[in-house]
Amino acid sequence: KNILITTGGSGGHVIPATIIYEHLKDKYNIHFISDKRGIKFLNKKKYNIEIIDTPKLSKNIFLLPYQIILFINSIIKSFIVLKKKEIEIIISTGGYMSLPLCFASIILNRKLFLLEPNMVLGRSNKIFIKYCKKIFCYSNKIKNFPNKFKYKISIIHPLVRKEFYKIYKNEKTDETFNILIIGGSQGAKLFDTIIHSIKEISKKYKLKIYQQTNADNFKQLKDYYSSNTIESELFDFDADISNIMKDSNICITRAGASTLAELIFMNIPHLAIPLPSSKDNHQFENAYFYQQYGCNWIMSQNEINEINLTSKLMNIIEDKEEYLKKKNNMKNFNFQNSWNNVNQKIIDTINEN
Repeated sequence: KNILITTGGSGGHVIPATIIYEHLKDKYNIHFISDKRGIKFLNKKKYNIEIIDTPKLSKNIFLLPYQIILFINSIIKSFIVLKKKEIEIIISTGGYMSLPLCFASIILNRKLFLLEPNMVLGRSNKIFIKYCKKIFCYSNKIKNFPNKFKYKISIIHPLVRKEFYKIYKNEKTDETFNILIIGGSQGAKLFDTIIHSIKEISKKYKLKIYQQTNADNFKQLKDYYSSNTIESELFDFDADISNIMKDSNICITRAGASTLAELIFMNIPHLAIPLPSSKDNHQFENAYFYQQYGCNWIMSQNEINEINLTSKLMNIIEDKEEYLKKKNNMKNFNFQNSWNNVNQKIIDTINEN
């Protein structure tokens, strides 16, 4: 079968698409379509990629007619690609960039599968839920999900990149406390301002900081940590995050679905600070989903200041009983989450429909 995966935008859409590719590549002919934003997260040599850029419709009434023409043109391009490549199945990871291909799949009566890694149904997925065969989700309690279509949910374990299954989960016992700071694929300036709390904690505990940041901040952050005698490693989105996580005790992070899935899989207790501007507050819902299983702590961005964050991190470090309890909760959550189990569920779902 010829399967096309449509993705793009942020790493939150692209990473799950690459994981699905790995699950399907040995059994099907897989094609990729992304937009110009998503292409930077993809290895052009590894994936068979084409670009279809979907214009984001503006509120500017003078630009709107032109953007509508571009949008119709992207649907026509999608129609041509599906016909030319004889695509039988389309898998969409959501986002507005997937709209043209999903519309084209309906016109051509191709099988459509959706993925919703967040705990809130995305707006583009909501448009096509009526027309899809199945939608892969991590729970059947997705917010804003129409009850009449809940029978279409196919629950899978949270998608984690294949290399994570090969990593030995190191249970660190030395005196250094390693803190991982992840800002997400689109960066997060907030995470470059929490270093003052780190400085205060370093006066009491020996720390090593792993921090994701962009190239513009590397020197400033490195100089700050060095001047305060704090060991640090800085990295960008392209780094080998699985090996960095392996050596981390705790993580401070946003609440993107892919990042949380990887932290849970690696049994790393984490403090989630959801992005307040995330659509439909989906980052909070993602973090809250795992909090119900006792896997993390959540702080609102409005709560974040040097005093509050320092106090919270100190409590996390010092309350070893709670820390170990969270690690054990994650182990229980990951029970039966193996690459083969996820692989079989995805392939069975596609073949049955």
